[in-house]
Amino acid sequence: MVAIRLRRAGSKKRPFFRVVVTDSRSARDSSFVEILGHYNPRVKPAIVDVDKERVDYWLGKGARPSDTVRTLMARHLTPKPPAADTTPAKA
Repeated sequence: MVAIRLRRAGSKKRPFFRVVVTDSRSARDSSFVEILGHYNPRVKPAIVDVDKERVDYWLGKGARPSDTVRTLMARHLTPKPPAADTTPAKA
């Protein structure tokens, strides 16, 4: 099975992650099929830069996102609903 998951990069105590498509049986930092983007948790707010079109392509092909990638996509890649207008209406 193909999985979309994080691949750790960066130096010791300074993690930086790449969002990759890989075989689910392979080790975390071993070979991969494609890099979809990156995630930097060390800055505030965290930077998530992922190619949404390629993610949709791989999900259509049957790739399964890991729990962490699924959470990142839900928090950072879904459009935020528009803010409700709270101004009082004039009669």
